[in-house]
Amino acid sequence: MNLFQLLTTRRFLPLFLTQFLGALNDNIFRFALIIFITFTLSDRLGLESKFLIPLSGGVFILPFFLFSSLAGQIADKYEKSLLVRRLKFAEIIVMTLGAIGFWSGNTYLLFFVLFCMGTQSTFFGPLKYAILPQHLADHELTAGNGLIQMGTYSAIIIGVVLGGVLAALKGFGPLPIVGAVVGVALLGWISARNIPWAAPSDPEVTINPNIIVATYRLVKYVSAHRELFVLVLCISWFWFIGATFLSMVPTYGKNYLNADEHVVTLLNAAFTIGIALGAIACNRLSKGRIELGLVPIGCVGISMVALDFYFSAVNAASAVTISAAEFFRSAASVRAFIDLLLIGAFGAMFIIPLYAALQTRADSSRCSRVMAALNITNALFMVASALGTIALYQIGFSIPGIFGLLSILNILMMIIAISFLPEFLNRFRTMVRR
Repeated sequence: MNLFQLLTTRRFLPLFLTQFLGALNDNIFRFALIIFITFTLSDRLGLESKFLIPLSGGVFILPFFLFSSLAGQIADKYEKSLLVRRLKFAEIIVMTLGAIGFWSGNTYLLFFVLFCMGTQSTFFGPLKYAILPQHLADHELTAGNGLIQMGTYSAIIIGVVLGGVLAALKGFGPLPIVGAVVGVALLGWISARNIPWAAPSDPEVTINPNIIVATYRLVKYVSAHRELFVLVLCISWFWFIGATFLSMVPTYGKNYLNADEHVVTLLNAAFTIGIALGAIACNRLSKGRIELGLVPIGCVGISMVALDFYFSAVNAASAVTISAAEFFRSAASVRAFIDLLLIGAFGAMFIIPLYAALQTRADSSRCSRVMAALNITNALFMVASALGTIALYQIGFSIPGIFGLLSILNILMMIIAISFLPEFLNRFRTMVRR
């Protein structure tokens, strides 16, 4: 099936719109809150924004550690479309609280809403990825996962831009942000009402409310199955390198390209365009199969581009800031744009087959719980990315130096993954011979 033909089916379109709108709302709210923190809260609380902004990220990601095991159990036990509708209705309530928080300037309420948003994302993740193999045939999973990744990254970019624009509007107070977050939540609930019925995976499962014990058992189950464990770790590694790259793009744009904030948005957009192109390439090269042979190609491609960042980066000598209108007149800017586009494309070739393989190889009765375990490791690797980047800065690494280190670590990761799961290399050899 053509990649975009899935968007015409009721089996997929409502789920795609629901996850897109959810990711969009998360990022509108989070980026508007970052602007609020930077220009209002830091002065009010007497704390620097460089401490408050990481704190906001920690508040959002904490529920992934706390509630993923519970989310996976619930998603396997009950009918999934009903759970999604209830989550999206809860989002309306949460965003209404967020609107009150922005309107009143209540710091504690805003951070509580951020925690609730993280909680909702924690419960939605296993549902989203477990519904896909129930509604799509195996030969459609590569296309379906490709569209989900495209939608997620597009929503992130659009949400960041909208959040910043709405927060910066003068003369309206918080009204634009309030209207946006509540309106998008309503649209998400409407789209969720059209998701087709998805049977419970294991209605007999007993919910364990002890999150510590349940989390331990969840991780233990996945780690005991080598194939699942390798797939989970490879996916989480992608989130590690993706988070590291995207966290450095604003500073790279400013220090090495003399870019303004609009150019930085353009660079982020290049990554998203690359994801879209990579998803299309994945769908064509896999020819309806779940093709793990694409993973080494994606991995080597990411490392080659990261190495190009390392060799091409030169500290900006000019004091003249490059605007979006002048962006493509600069060879260095065009090169950075192409590099980020290629990282997105190779990243899609790396991540999409991994998601599809994990969905089909996890026991159907435990699919949501396996995806919940993935939630936990993704969150862990993203925290490691933030802490690792800070540590490398502290010991004197430059941004190009970090790119170069990532290039080497990425290849080492692939070698280790192949040693535990030779199918990556075997399928690559088969692809080359065809």
